Formats: sequence, C-alpha cells, structure tokens
Amino acid sequence: MSGQNVQRPLDALGKSVDAPVLIKLKGDREFRGTLKSFDLHMKEELQDGEITRRLGVVLIRGDNIVYISP
Repeated sequence: MSGQNVQRPLDALGKSVDAPVLIKLKGDREFRGTLKSFDLHMKEELQDGEITRRLGVVLIRGDNIVYISP
C-alpha cells in the first residue's frame, strides 16, 4: 500500500478550510458553518437536520467534537 494515498485527519481539515462543514458534538448537537482555520465560524445549530438558531463566531474545544464532515 502506498503512503501517498493515506490522508491524516489534520490534512483533511486543512483541505476543508473556507469550505462548509457539518460538526457533530457530544450530546447529539450538530452545527453547520464555514471552517476558518481549526477554529470555526458557525452560522447555524441543527436539530434533526432543521435549523434551530443562527450563531455568530463560535470556538469549539476539540474534545467536544465527535466528527467534522465536509
């Protein structure tokens, strides 16, 4: 297996900068927004796929994140 095709998590995050992402947190909370560096600009909180409120700039501690999806 070639190491050239293996992608590290931080490489994937780096490629997602300035792109929309979906973030799942502990406690089943979901947020959607634009990844700005490895801190986040999030615009909306989601519950069951529906927008529950719009947010400004938010910083999330990494230990609360379950996953980040493009």
